[in-house]
Amino acid sequence: MADACQVVRKQDLPPPGGYKPIPFKRVPAKQYFSGYTLFAGYIGMTIGAIYLYRLNALRIQKHEVEMRSSKMAIYPMLLAERDREYLKQLRRNRDAEAELMKDVPGWEVGTYYGEPVYKLVPQDTLVEPIFHEYYAHTNPVDWFRRAYIKLRS
Repeated sequence: MADACQVVRKQDLPPPGGYKPIPFKRVPAKQYFSGYTLFAGYIGMTIGAIYLYRLNALRIQKHEVEMRSSKMAIYPMLLAERDREYLKQLRRNRDAEAELMKDVPGWEVGTYYGEPVYKLVPQDTLVEPIFHEYYAHTNPVDWFRRAYIKLRS
């Protein structure tokens, strides 16, 4: 019975002829591109980037010309609307003064108790009011926004 339990074990030995030699020398990396190829690729990429930059710059320039043309076309209308609103506000100021001072005897709108404020200026000349006079009869929020517009920008 003792003979049946014993298994013959095979010893691990080197292959016939021995192991291959161990490579210990430096193996340089495989070279796919030479320095000239890389330089040519860099030049090609640079030329491509310059080409794309030029295309983009031309598109931006065309857009800027279009925007400048449209601004120049609409500018006179915007100036006219600004002047129109300015005169409407002056009219509202005169109407508010007339309404406010209607009970004061001898008060004429645009004068100081019948005496013209500007004596050397002809009657039909527009005297532009100062900032506070212009916004005297408006909403205080509008006055504040206009007065302190630089603080918000």
